[in-house]
Amino acid sequence: MYVIGERINGMYTDIKSAIQTKDKGPVQHRAKEQEKSGAYALDINVGPATTDKEGAMVWLIEAVREVTNIPLSVDTAKYEAMKAGLKAVGKSAIMNSAKGDEKSLDIYLPLAREHDASIIILCIDEKGVPSNIEGRLEIAMRALAKAMEHEIDISKIIIDPIILPVNVAQAQPANVLQAIREIRQLSDPSPHMVIGLSNLSQKCSNPKLINRTFLSMCIGNGLDMVIADSTDRELMETVITSELLMNKTIYCDSFLEAYFSK
Repeated sequence: MYVIGERINGMYTDIKSAIQTKDKGPVQHRAKEQEKSGAYALDINVGPATTDKEGAMVWLIEAVREVTNIPLSVDTAKYEAMKAGLKAVGKSAIMNSAKGDEKSLDIYLPLAREHDASIIILCIDEKGVPSNIEGRLEIAMRALAKAMEHEIDISKIIIDPIILPVNVAQAQPANVLQAIREIRQLSDPSPHMVIGLSNLSQKCSNPKLINRTFLSMCIGNGLDMVIADSTDRELMETVITSELLMNKTIYCDSFLEAYFSK
């Protein structure tokens, strides 16, 4: 499971304050602790901290690059901020994200090719988030066709079937699970699959329990990437154990310790 740490985001008070005061300390602390706790990449999102999305994105990336060289995910809906972020990251960049309508794909896929970046494509188009499985499949297949049209290797494509808060859309988690399975079955080679896990439990009681239970179910259905809080030890232990039970790692009595000692 490729875990992308979600914690460098201007929606969090410490990172918002750091962006506004240009204090690298909290940003670098979050970067190091996420990598240490098992994140393979870090999501970088300015959030609501400032209106200068482009400048703040570059500042965040430069601050993080001072303490780690792991891949970075440039998370923004602003095209100019995305371009600036990709330039600042250099190699091993992930674009997060593009919508799955043709107009957005024709803008963002060439940018991904230019920077040799992986790209997260959301199962959302001009009609919004599909309420059913079929809508998600249609968008995913369109994205894969467009990727081939733009001569982008499918290994660079990451499909996000979009998880909605369970307290307002209780049928959607089951739809997402089936969408993950069917997208895998319908495409060969198949793209990577990712979810933004914390969206599931927004304003819910027991969010950590909800998150780790659903993530385990997603892994069983073919999810191979997640944007989540890697510093949540119980969540990471769930990831490790789920992959063990899926026969993706070799069992030993100290399998948790072996993972965290890597």
